[in-house]
Amino acid sequence: MMRTNNVSATVLATALALVAAKPARADISTGEAGRLREASAVIRELRDVPDKGISEDLWSKAECVVVIPAMKKAALGLGGEYGRGVMSCRHAAEWSAPVFMTLAKGSWGLQIGFAETDLVLLVMNERGVDKLLNNKVSLGADATVAAGPVGRQGAAATDGQFSAEILSYSRSRGVFAGIDLSGGVLKPDDDANVDVYGKGRSAKEIVSGAAAVPAEAKNFVQTLSVSATSGRK
Repeated sequence: MMRTNNVSATVLATALALVAAKPARADISTGEAGRLREASAVIRELRDVPDKGISEDLWSKAECVVVIPAMKKAALGLGGEYGRGVMSCRHAAEWSAPVFMTLAKGSWGLQIGFAETDLVLLVMNERGVDKLLNNKVSLGADATVAAGPVGRQGAAATDGQFSAEILSYSRSRGVFAGIDLSGGVLKPDDDANVDVYGKGRSAKEIVSGAAAVPAEAKNFVQTLSVSATSGRK
């Protein structure tokens, strides 16, 4: 009888533990999977342009990369910009699981129009990384940002570009030319990160290498690792 009671207690305890246990991560949403696919395409298109794309020399020195596909800018008198993207950091020869990010900025003055801009940010030093992962950062104020030199000009960057914590690259479609990121707030997308990695995982922990790369993000991480010249003939 005692043996039967012990077995029953063990089974009951196991059942209760299974009911109480939380899944390691929720299913990744269609929107999050789409964000990763679009980010992969942006990286390929902005890197693989001979003498015009992102400098390979600077790419190889970047600590982290932030990609905001199709950042939207709309204005009718007062305007604003908003985008969702992803960020991955380099550890030796490997790129981390991506942390989901948002970028938002308001604008003032007489303006009208709508545009979408693909944006890539190279975070060039650990100081810039720490600022980005500390909840939120105001670009230009909390972290210095400069337009990145393209192609071969990467080897001849200006003093301002060399000292900047973040270098920005953008590709605009629409009526606006270029993009000014000063005053933009870049921060982790907490809702998306919880959806993908579960509760209790900070952005710093995700990009530290402690989080496994989700299946839907493997193509994005691989795209970061591939040389921009590997597909050229």
